[in-house]
Amino acid sequence: MHIPYSDNKNIALFGEQNKTVPLVYFNIINLKKGESYSYKLPEHETSVVPATGIVELEVDGIRLGQIGTRKSDVWDGEPEGSYIPTNAECTITCLSDSTECFIAGGIYEKKLEAFLVQKKEIDTVQYGSDDTKTHRKIKHILGAKHHEQVGRLLVNELYTVGAGGWSGFPPHKHDTNRLPDETRHDEVYNYRFRPGHGFGVQVMQYEDDKEGFGYQLFNGSTIAIDKGYHPCVVAPGYEMYYFTILVGLSQRSLVQYFQKTHAYQLETIPGIKDMIAKYK
Repeated sequence: MHIPYSDNKNIALFGEQNKTVPLVYFNIINLKKGESYSYKLPEHETSVVPATGIVELEVDGIRLGQIGTRKSDVWDGEPEGSYIPTNAECTITCLSDSTECFIAGGIYEKKLEAFLVQKKEIDTVQYGSDDTKTHRKIKHILGAKHHEQVGRLLVNELYTVGAGGWSGFPPHKHDTNRLPDETRHDEVYNYRFRPGHGFGVQVMQYEDDKEGFGYQLFNGSTIAIDKGYHPCVVAPGYEMYYFTILVGLSQRSLVQYFQKTHAYQLETIPGIKDMIAKYK
């Protein structure tokens, strides 16, 4: 499913009872200095990640602290984030002139402990190459480092290194629980481009050997993936970023099933196996 950019007025793009990616919650909120936004999700653990601006977080009436380093866009500094437990009341207050924040959530039954993720704790992995048109950098906000502190939610940011090229390649899927070969993880992306008039394409293929289709992506596009193979590509001359939410049905660690036709390319892309191992 593709949702083009629009002013969502701080209303969740994928809410608590959504049918498209039922494991995922996703909201984008925009605040001015001094404004606050509060939420409480009885069935979802969440992560607040400022795309831009500085915010202070309060959880169940207790100050957690402040996060945010970026001013103009997602390329302007390192990400910071947080973990907000299931059924906790979170209040986000804008400390800078303005802020745009992602709220990423996943279904989880237990209530854990809240914490912040400062920029020094971000786990960065770079893989691919210019030759293979797959050169990428992933910044894990809630990744393997926090495996023991989080339920089934994974949150990261992916950046192209240079302009143009492919992501999510070789084509893979994660829509069926059949360990050890694959896990069921619902996924949501929010895309940004530099320059802002850039574009990309999200490819969707639901069945092997049958024709898929594509969504043209622009600045602010949101994609929800509940099934199928889903590589994406950015046009030459443009850099691409996407905020990524993954939520597992039965476990946090992601097991991707790579399309047999193209799986051999795992051996041609530098560092990709190390990248795959980080989704735990």
